[in-house]
Amino acid sequence: MSNFTNFSLEGKVALVTGASYGIGFAIASAYAEAGATICFNDLAQDKLEKGLAAYAEKGIKAHGYVCDVTDEDAVNAMVAQIEKEVGVIDILVNNAGIIKRIPMTEMSAAEFRQVVDVDLNAPFIVSKAVIPSMIKKGGGKIINICSMMSELGRETVSAYAAGKGGLKMLTKNICAEYAQYNIQCNGIGPGYIATPQTAPLREKQADGSRHPFDEFICARTPAGRWLDPEELTGPAVFLASSASDAVNGHILYVDGGILAYIGKQPS
Repeated sequence: MSNFTNFSLEGKVALVTGASYGIGFAIASAYAEAGATICFNDLAQDKLEKGLAAYAEKGIKAHGYVCDVTDEDAVNAMVAQIEKEVGVIDILVNNAGIIKRIPMTEMSAAEFRQVVDVDLNAPFIVSKAVIPSMIKKGGGKIINICSMMSELGRETVSAYAAGKGGLKMLTKNICAEYAQYNIQCNGIGPGYIATPQTAPLREKQADGSRHPFDEFICARTPAGRWLDPEELTGPAVFLASSASDAVNGHILYVDGGILAYIGKQPS
């Protein structure tokens, strides 16, 4: 089959950080369906166990590791353990992330640093850990989960926007440094996704009306709706497969058209 149409991940080892649930879980599950062996991490053992159970329920034998991706020594140890137990990592998805919705003047420098540490420094640390073995093996795929906040600002998310904006540029720079070794580094910028974490924003209010944020997102999105996590899986498989070998340093926004849209004219 031509490399330009080959979406198979058969025989590949994929590490998806923070993939016990949500977007990371959906992407990792799609990779397993495409033939990859799945590795993932979480901060706590109980969350890791829940993730392993969720994969098992789907018939996926995943390998889980307790690891703080902001801790360079812990990440290096995890990557070495994966290489020993499973194999060299062919696909890395830097998915783990946090957000703190705090007005900038009310946010402490420590809170700002914490968000940037998880959303930007961690992808640097994990990518740095896997690249040497990718070079020795002859190539690899790194996919960073960016955001529309890689391009746009919004109230109360200064740290998140700074981190995700930096992640966009880290993506481009990994391409610039390591494309010569057949390593492709790209990003996915999700729109507003219907996950358990966003469920409260989509619930009906006591008077039966929609949540104001729900109304805002649906009005701001040309598709007129929240997106499902599974709608990220096609782009994620593409960027992890040999079909995307000529795609590098690119951010693929899967946002229902938000970034192409100025919004509805007031009636």
